[in-house]
Amino acid sequence: RLEDVVMETCELEEGGIVLAIQHLKMVFPQHLMDEPVLFRMVKAFDVMPNIRRAKVSAEGGEIVLDLSGDDEQLENALASLRSQGVDITQLESADK
Repeated sequence: RLEDVVMETCELEEGGIVLAIQHLKMVFPQHLMDEPVLFRMVKAFDVMPNIRRAKVSAEGGEIVLDLSGDDEQLENALASLRSQGVDITQLESADK
């Protein structure tokens, strides 16, 4: 749940918009390997991923990223990914 997650805020230079940033590890199951999961998440929920590292194979994938957006956008985006079978773990900043 989003309210259980520790978040940081940063001020983006464009327009002075303040967004929440979550540091996450996402593990994708095999059945999603041919799907544009992150692209759909960005389009549907207007969030911005910053991929720090990724490991992808035919068996599955793992992505460490920073995800920014407002609280509601983040909550909805993560709920959508979880409903598709993506395992999401909150990371500390130093765990990147």
